[in-house]
Amino acid sequence: MGDAHTLYITAGSGNSFKPMLVLRQRGDAGPGEKVRIRSVDVLAGESRGAAFLRVNPRGQVPFLVTADGQRLGESNAIAWFLSEGTALMPTDPFHRAQALQWMIFEQTALEPNISPARFFSHIVPQRAAEHAQDFSRWHSDGCAGLAVLDAHLRQHAFLCGHGYSVADIAVYGYTHLAGEGGFDLGDWPAIGAWVVRVQAQPDYLGVEQLLSA
Repeated sequence: MGDAHTLYITAGSGNSFKPMLVLRQRGDAGPGEKVRIRSVDVLAGESRGAAFLRVNPRGQVPFLVTADGQRLGESNAIAWFLSEGTALMPTDPFHRAQALQWMIFEQTALEPNISPARFFSHIVPQRAAEHAQDFSRWHSDGCAGLAVLDAHLRQHAFLCGHGYSVADIAVYGYTHLAGEGGFDLGDWPAIGAWVVRVQAQPDYLGVEQLLSA
């Protein structure tokens, strides 16, 4: 039994950004224990090293080890857990289901396309040629997802009826970085306006500052 959760993250990651922004914006209302942050250098191979694989055999970050030793992977699940009991978590059953809907959508229609396009064109551009045949599919599928998101945001300020929530953080995580993957967010003005609203929320901090703070 410990006195704090431990959250493993890596710099520059949209997925690591999600739970980190939840921690920053949830205030003191979150689930009891404090959260220690441990940085893992994925580009240097630390996530595949023996020390981290003892923590998470899948070698993926973000990853949470709770104060009582339970383990939780997947960025949106961690963000959800850390949001419980805070203003970021919808309390109405339908709004909670809406939040889950958009968090699942993010992991199936947005992140699988935006993340690799960004990684190989912005994080490790020297490896872009290895995936030349993939960029067209990533952009086509990613744009289809962004179009769905934009259509929803034309009619709604935030993703679910609760208002700003963990769902917005989860979807924002990679969506706002899409330009670094070759997507032009100017094509989706409702998304652009929502990005501005998210960035105007109290205690917001950007990915580079938050993951290096």
